[in-house]
Amino acid sequence: MSKSALSQFLTVPAVVPVLDPGFRPAALATRSFHAAATVPVTLALEQADGSVFHHAFQVLDAAHPAAAANDFFVERLSKFLLWAWGGFRIHLAGPVALADSLRRHYSETAVGRFDSEIIGQRIYDRPIEVVFAKSVADLPAPRSNTAPLGRHWEGCRIGFDLGGSDRKVAAVIDGKCVFSEETVWDPYFQPDPQYHFDGVMDSLRKAAAHLPRVDGIGGSAAGVYVNNRVKVASLFRGVPRDLFESRVKDLFLELGRAWNGIPFDVVNDGEVTALAASMSLGCNSVLGIALGTSTAAGFVTAEGNITTWLNELAFNPVDYRHDAPPDEWSGDGGCGVQFFSQQAVGRLIPASELSISGSLPLPEQLKAVQAAMAAGDERAARIYRTLGTYLGYGLAHYADFYDFRNVLILGRVTSGPGGDLMLAGAREVLDREFPAISSRTAFHIPDEKDKRHGQAVAAASLPVIN
Repeated sequence: MSKSALSQFLTVPAVVPVLDPGFRPAALATRSFHAAATVPVTLALEQADGSVFHHAFQVLDAAHPAAAANDFFVERLSKFLLWAWGGFRIHLAGPVALADSLRRHYSETAVGRFDSEIIGQRIYDRPIEVVFAKSVADLPAPRSNTAPLGRHWEGCRIGFDLGGSDRKVAAVIDGKCVFSEETVWDPYFQPDPQYHFDGVMDSLRKAAAHLPRVDGIGGSAAGVYVNNRVKVASLFRGVPRDLFESRVKDLFLELGRAWNGIPFDVVNDGEVTALAASMSLGCNSVLGIALGTSTAAGFVTAEGNITTWLNELAFNPVDYRHDAPPDEWSGDGGCGVQFFSQQAVGRLIPASELSISGSLPLPEQLKAVQAAMAAGDERAARIYRTLGTYLGYGLAHYADFYDFRNVLILGRVTSGPGGDLMLAGAREVLDREFPAISSRTAFHIPDEKDKRHGQAVAAASLPVIN
């Protein structure tokens, strides 16, 4: 695709990120594209349990001078749906050329093959498949499964939350947190799974020391987990594939056995983010976003349940410029992890002109920025204003796929006065560019302890204790 075909849809935002003027929000680009589009297309994503999710939109007529942009927008939309909703089979009702192009993307490009390997092979045990449908009537009918999550507080419980730069643990008695602790660790590139096992066990033992007994353990961790088995997780990216298969997949089952088989549940950190948000706010229709080493997100429906969606917004594109910052794992440009995480903070430091060495670990860079923010340094404030602008446009894009009424942000990046500045920036974007979304959306930010440890406490409520 020529850059000129795409460029006419890359709208300059009304609120320009102060440290990143080249940012071209996906929310604006898709709206500009769809305003010119007339040809209906429906994507249906099929999951292994039979769930099917539909998304209808329009593309440009083949005679349109910018019709070459169709492939780009269909691929970006497909990627968003895959990482947000999940699925191994993509049914496309629309022009057959779009189905052919999407099929080639997942088999012939590096970014497409990454998505097919991670989402298709590792999560659903089969490569991503693109199926052409002659009409919407030929698509599998929509079907979804939802389920309640957590909210069990009786007894003596431990909850843990595993991130890329720290692990958190909480001891809870009948719903009251009696102990919490945060421990720095470096799991991403550790080749020996014993490092992960020992780290989690260390935190669990510390929490257990503050309880008369342990009735159940619940965990939140980055990645995809099915029946406590690890399907794919960035925390274990440094583990060789053979060791992943032989040790990591059942690591949490092994930990459960080490605790004498008491109820032990581990779920995706995004789902626990949403659970923590819903419990903290006392409401539903919640999108929770945790800005930590990476980006975790989750969604609680209007009924208070979770879906079978993946909600891996770290990989979802929010910036459509051709030279958008790449994700270090997939190599794809414009993904959420580069805009809503410690990585985003580190990326913006040079532009802010703060004197913080890029050789420092990201958690240390963030601490330095937050110290500058607490001291009233305008350079640090510019980083948080930029993050807030990103967040506003990101939420506008998410609103096309998530029917949220409440948004809660938490995680290490949001600690301190910078978190409030971020929300103010996001609200400014929504007020100016997306007033309909702004009018129905309430922003929330937890207190400092909940920001840092809320997920660990919420995870403690996961197991059902008989």
